Amino acid sequence: VQLVESGGGSVQSGGSLRLSCEASKYRYNRGPMGWFRQAVGKEFEVVAAMDGDGKTYYADSVKGRFAVSRDSAKNTMALQMNNLKPNDTAKYYCAAAQGMDWLIQGIFIDAWGQGTLVTVSS
Repeated sequence: VQLVESGGGSVQSGGSLRLSCEASKYRYNRGPMGWFRQAVGKEFEVVAAMDGDGKTYYADSVKGRFAVSRDSAKNTMALQMNNLKPNDTAKYYCAAAQGMDWLIQGIFIDAWGQGTLVTVSS
């Protein structure tokens, strides 16, 4: 296993959670990494991403509420999720790719984590 997520759980609407993704392969520390999610009955979608230079991407639905960060020394990526809403309920996956555009489109992904469940109740 090359990417391992943690930090999922259950929270009430308006609450916060912090997800973490640990990369076991050094090369992922240099390239783009991001977060995806899939809710029951909905399409797989990109949530946020960050490249090796710190450039970020956020889906419109999470702008202003979620923040992605990376710690190169620890080979980790985090997703701070604030003001969570019931429609944020999904299984969240971290991913790594060779290019930011590919990552955002969800194509040519080098590795996926196993996913962590986030449940937001109203």
